[in-house]
Amino acid sequence: MVARARLLQARVLPHGWLDALRQVSLFGFAYLAYRLVRGIVETEANVAFAHAEDLIALERGMHLFVEPSIQSWASGSHALMLTCSWLYINAQTTVTVAALVYLYLCHNRNFYFVRNMLMIAMAIALIGYIVFPTAPPRFLPEWGFFDSVSDFTGVKVSSASASTGTLTNLYAAVPSMHVAFSLMIGWTLARLVRPWPLKVLWSLYPLLMCFVIIVTANHFLFDAVLGVLTAGASAYGAGWLARARPAAWQFYRVPSPGLTASG
Repeated sequence: MVARARLLQARVLPHGWLDALRQVSLFGFAYLAYRLVRGIVETEANVAFAHAEDLIALERGMHLFVEPSIQSWASGSHALMLTCSWLYINAQTTVTVAALVYLYLCHNRNFYFVRNMLMIAMAIALIGYIVFPTAPPRFLPEWGFFDSVSDFTGVKVSSASASTGTLTNLYAAVPSMHVAFSLMIGWTLARLVRPWPLKVLWSLYPLLMCFVIIVTANHFLFDAVLGVLTAGASAYGAGWLARARPAAWQFYRVPSPGLTASG
């Protein structure tokens, strides 16, 4: 029984409990850093709103300011708005955490590459939040936006009171980490899962998240573009680390069903 228990642990936790605790601690530290930066950024309300107005002016100048029209169209379906609000809340928690746990337990040698991508992306995002704090569209009702997530949860997040902003960083709109995370998680799982319906689902996940952040008025299109660039830069950085330590941090493809170990 002891031998079987050790074998099961080796399959589930190939590097032991200490490594699992190390990964949890690393993400916990990253979350604390996020909270710290949030406290700093939330004192810059005037600057954040000025930056939001600048983004609107930029998009209008490029004839790309379509966010109010998209949200208005989506608001015609109560079910669609509820689904998008649920996805926005759970994308960075339930979906991302579940994906990381799945990778760690079932594709452990791929986990570290993804972890490195996420850590690099979070570092880039924290810099962006400090340098360019930006109010989300939901705080700009004068442009036709409304806060669908607050309507869904019943928790009214006020731009004037940081103490109520428990679900999101009030002025962390640039870049959109929902988009960045969806790309890194979706790209990874689309390569690793075998059933083609799941491959399609995870391939489309980033596009779905782009739609969600616009419909819920949490980001501008510009934020989504910067989220894509953040994901790209993070993948490049993780690739550099993989080249530096290929035995530890290389991303491995899932072999084809008929591929042998020597193939």
